[in-house]
Formats: sequence, structure tokens, C-alpha cells
Amino acid sequence: MNLSALTITQAAERLQKRDISSTDLVKACIEAIEKKDKQLNAVVHRNFERALFEAKNIDSEKKADGNPLRGIPYLAKDVYCEKDVPTTACSNMLRNKDYLPPYDATTIRRLKAVGAISIGKTNTDEFTMGGSTETSCYGVTKCPWDVSRVAGGSSGGSAAAVAADECVFALGTDTGGSIRQPASYCGCVGLKVTYGRTSRFGVMSMASSLDTIGTFGKTVEDAAIILQAIAGRDPLDGTTGDVQVPDYRAALAKGVKGLKIGLPREYFIEGMDPEVETAVREAAKAFEGLGATIVDVSLPHTDYGIATYYVICPSEVSSNMARYDGVRYGHTVKNPENLIEYYERVRSEGFGPEVKRRIMIGTYALSAGYYDAYYRKAQKVRTLVKKDFEDAFQKVDLLLAPTAPTPAFVIGAHTNDPVQMYLEDVFTVPASLAGMPGLSIPCGFSRNNLPIGMQLIGPHFREDLLFQVGHAYEQSTDWHTRKPNI
Repeated sequence: MNLSALTITQAAERLQKRDISSTDLVKACIEAIEKKDKQLNAVVHRNFERALFEAKNIDSEKKADGNPLRGIPYLAKDVYCEKDVPTTACSNMLRNKDYLPPYDATTIRRLKAVGAISIGKTNTDEFTMGGSTETSCYGVTKCPWDVSRVAGGSSGGSAAAVAADECVFALGTDTGGSIRQPASYCGCVGLKVTYGRTSRFGVMSMASSLDTIGTFGKTVEDAAIILQAIAGRDPLDGTTGDVQVPDYRAALAKGVKGLKIGLPREYFIEGMDPEVETAVREAAKAFEGLGATIVDVSLPHTDYGIATYYVICPSEVSSNMARYDGVRYGHTVKNPENLIEYYERVRSEGFGPEVKRRIMIGTYALSAGYYDAYYRKAQKVRTLVKKDFEDAFQKVDLLLAPTAPTPAFVIGAHTNDPVQMYLEDVFTVPASLAGMPGLSIPCGFSRNNLPIGMQLIGPHFREDLLFQVGHAYEQSTDWHTRKPNI
């Protein structure tokens, strides 16, 4: 077996036994990137020399550290600040100046503390705005299962890299589905955490009340191991919850017997791919076979999710993007006639069309005379969406739904139709508005051999329950073991 194809658990076991070295693992991932990434375009910055140096230091230790992440190579989405490593959010606003952060994001720092090794940065939609990586200044990331199709977004680079075994695991961010949707398209495991479960410090913001830090892994157990290392309160991020971090791996063996799993009727809608619906309903039958009870539930305000999200998200984008003015850092221009022209040229040249679109929508929604009509009303609907989930969790332990309405779509299919692109997040946005955790797991393949993902949604801070249920499903199926031929 190619070493880069190992799961975290498999790699850690072999490292502990000294059957392989961390250097071997890092070299295997480097070779995979150099072999495959010309086709995929998943990796946009490479830290290979530093990664090999760190791996050799770990290999030289006399006593092996017991942490399963020690010596394990990973990739991070290109919005995670990492000291002295190019971090550009895949935008010309920062790319043109080769921005090098002077510090580490909390998540990067916590992974360094347990010995995980960063080997590079992955492609993303510009400042995470998009659902396909087509807005990236580095070009689109391609799906490992069919390079004529997108890998999803915005964390498409991380999903593709994990699915193609270019790394052992990867970091992403999820604001409205940006981990779960690409995980579904690429056939890997993607975790969106509860809002406040992980620190956002040092990760470039898009929509501050929605952004979450999450992971891509090859198995549910991998996701549990990573979250164990990065979860918890951070004094540098006031939105992190002061909530105890449980032993996530201990939850894996509990099974699903006696659990009630809800199927929200609003998530099986006209227009979704029938193969997706079939795969998810078959997964529900599999859970019944494992001892769970499937319950029909309703989330009545689901239909308002996309409209609500695309008022709140652009409004926060409008505020967060204001810092990119070319004065302190970022893109600059020469010979402006005055300060106003300087700002106009910096932002016109630095930002792409999708970022500009969201800034304009958000600025309009927040402007005098429209704030109450749009932003305030969207926040009220957000409260109703959250209450839908809270009511459902009075009846069931967690929810099962499709992750995306279709498998990966063809590159360019939605380029001229942003609304259609937004609708790809129709099943992921509601949980984001409510701050709930979600886990996307492979549950089938289309007739075109494209992965299909299902989404488990749990109550706040119950990632352990998602791992418990997801792991039980994985143990009874083999979807997660299938690999793309690339």
C-alpha cells in the first residue's frame, strides 16, 4: 500500500512500531502531490523542505510520542495563517504581494504541539466565496474521480487532496457547506463542527457568525483524532465555547442501537438527483439494520435557508473585506490621483467577481433604509431555522440527510448562474445558520462512478454522537475504502 494512502490510525500504528518513519510518510505525500497535482490543482503552496526537516527531527527522537498525529503530514486550506508560509486566500489581493503571516493560527499551533507536519496549502474559492474553487486566482481544483468536474468548494483543494492521497488529512473551513459539499463530491469524510467548538483565530474571515474550522479525513476515526487535537476554548477567540472536550475516540464503539435518527422531509425535494435520494434512503435502511429507529421529521423553515444565508453572509463579507484596502498589506497600485482612486483601483484589481458581488449585496442589505427589510428580517428567520433543529432534537437524537442535491457537476456548469451555484448548498446551509455540527460520509456512487455523500447533523457540541453513528455505518459498508484512479 502507498504510504500516503494510510489513514491516521494505520500510519500512527506503523510509526509507533518503527515500521516506517515520518520522513517516509512525508516523502510519500510529496511524491503523490508531484505525480497527481498537475491534473488536480489541489495544492497551491508547498512547504516540502521544512516538512522534511521536521520529519527528520521527529524520527531522531529516542522515544516515540504516543499522540496519533505525531509525524503525520497534512495540508491546510489557504486561509489558515502559518508563520512565514504564503497564505493568500487564493486571491490576487494577497497573492500579488506574497503575503507571509507573522504568526500561526490556533489550529496550526495546536497541531504543531502534537507533532503533525504541515506540507502545504490547498486551493479554495477566493476568500472562501464559492462552491467549486472556480473563483480561485490559481484556477479550479478538479475532482479526482472525473477531472472534467469540480471538486466542490470552497474547501475543494483539501477534499481532492485527501481523496487522491496527496496527504493523510487536511484542514478546511465550513461557512455554509464548504467542507461537507466537497467531501461529498470527492468521496471522503468531512466534518463541520459546532460554531464555537474550534478556534477561528488566525483563519481569514468571510462571515464571522457562520465560519467554522473543520477537517477532512479518510475515515470517521481520523476526523475524531484530529478534532481531539484542535477542539476547545481559545482565549484568542471569544466565540469559542467553554465546553469540555470529550474523548471522541471512546465514542466510536458505542454503535447505534436504540438511537432515533430523523429523516427531514424537506431535504428530499423535487429536482434533486434521484441517485442521491436512493443512496441516502439506503443508508437509512442500513441504520435500521444496525438497530436504530428511523423517524420522519419536519424542519419547516428549510425553504428559507438559502435566502436567509445569502443576506447574512454577504452582509458580514461586506464588513470583513473592508480591511483589504492596500494600505496595511495586500495588493497596491502605482500613481493614483488621490486616496479614493487608490482604494477603488486596489479593490477593483485585487478582488474577483464573486467577492465584489457579495460585498455589493451585503453593503446594500446593511444600508440605511434596507437594514430592517433585509438583514434584521434574515436574522429573525435564522432564529426560526435554529428552533426547527432544536424542536427536531426533542424527538430524535440526530438527523440524516443528503449532503448535496447532486454529485459533482461539470466545470463551468454554473459559471454564469450564481443562484444555481448557491442552490448547491441547499442541504448544508440550514445547519450552518443554526450553528449545528455536521458530518459528511460517503454512502454510494452514481452510475457515472461519482461519490455520493450523506450528512449527519447533531445537536450543539455533540460531535461525539456524529462520530459514533458515522463510525457504525462505516464498519458496515465499504464506500469509504474506494479510491479514484488518478
